[in-house]
Amino acid sequence: MDPINIGIIGLGNVGMGTLTILTENAQQIAIKLGFPLCVRAVCSRNVAGKALPPGLDSAVRTSNWREVVDHPDIQIVAELVGGSIVAREIVETAISRGKSVVTANKELIALAGAELWDRAITAGINLAMEASVAGGIPIHAVLREGISGDRIGTLYGILNGTCNYILTEIESRGASFDQALAEAQRAGYAEADASADLDGFDARSKLAILAALSFGERIVPSDIYTEGIRRITPVDFEYAHQLRHTIRLISAARQTSDGLILSVRPSLIPQSTILAGVRGAYNAVWVQGRYGADTFYYGRGAGSHPTGVAVVSDLMRVAREIRCGSPERVSPFAHARLGEYLPIPVTLHQSAYYLRFRVQDRPGIIAQLAAALAAENISIDSVLQLPNANWRDLPFVITVEPTTEQSVRAAIARMAELHFLIEPPLAMPMEQSL
Repeated sequence: MDPINIGIIGLGNVGMGTLTILTENAQQIAIKLGFPLCVRAVCSRNVAGKALPPGLDSAVRTSNWREVVDHPDIQIVAELVGGSIVAREIVETAISRGKSVVTANKELIALAGAELWDRAITAGINLAMEASVAGGIPIHAVLREGISGDRIGTLYGILNGTCNYILTEIESRGASFDQALAEAQRAGYAEADASADLDGFDARSKLAILAALSFGERIVPSDIYTEGIRRITPVDFEYAHQLRHTIRLISAARQTSDGLILSVRPSLIPQSTILAGVRGAYNAVWVQGRYGADTFYYGRGAGSHPTGVAVVSDLMRVAREIRCGSPERVSPFAHARLGEYLPIPVTLHQSAYYLRFRVQDRPGIIAQLAAALAAENISIDSVLQLPNANWRDLPFVITVEPTTEQSVRAAIARMAELHFLIEPPLAMPMEQSL
């Protein structure tokens, strides 16, 4: 049977991993599909210096992506360049040429995925994006089809492998943040400029996509409250362990009676939960449904081969749709159309909180902090202080009973006037519903 022809744009880690899988696993792919996939063109700015896998001698090599998109024989374009400007132009041009698109681009899909899907439907072609979130976990397929009959109430994710690696290194070895980051960079888990990871923006884009899939609403990254992990220290894990918790960068989408609350932030989670066992550069997603209860998905979140598997799986699904289906059979967002929606502020979220202070020790500190909390009707649950001989920089922790994020912020604002504080308090929610 005639093949379905593919053009690959972008030959970085994901692009090369995709090509390796397409060539080395070509026979199994053809057996599963009933027809082969053929790479007819590849594109990269430095394509001349790329050593491509065997079997691609006849493929067009170009540094101009338009030659791939305009190639008359290519039926599916795989956009693997990243970013949101050139990538969007590639995707929109492919759609206008009547070619289906597979993308691994979380940033683009988070910003404009719903609009691109509308364009794709109008053009009668397909848009697939499984590799845009947690490349080694088929979480899109799970939300789109696997548990689509359920009504999702809450989704928790560890969606950034760089941050999870750093946090678990701090936890397991007492490494400083800077040490753990340097090790992540040497291991290839973090870029030289890891700001998008460390400050939570990478996870934010991924949560925007998963929230759209889960709740059927147009979510953009700016809807999501975001904090990074730069302030987490070994002493935070010492205190967390005393509380039988650990710390992870948690991406959370919670459906409440008032609306959807979205956040990406470091949080304390009980050590007894399955998410607490997610270590190193792994990702995980925990979904709580009304009917199907809890389901859990775990795997590598990045890497050329895990993400390449997701890309190739999407190529196979789209190829089947071209050969014998309809691009509207299953929306990539799990809903026929996404609704317009504005999530409610994270300040309405209620939970217990962990407050870590660094102070110059003197009498009356606890009383003054307690007064600031009491002024916002916040009750103290516990006070923890590990032995420390340095009274000029003394860390200790207060945990408070469940209250609103708004109340915690107001109390911290009151504390800003207290001159014994070395830095503003670090506040993290203590997730108990996991």
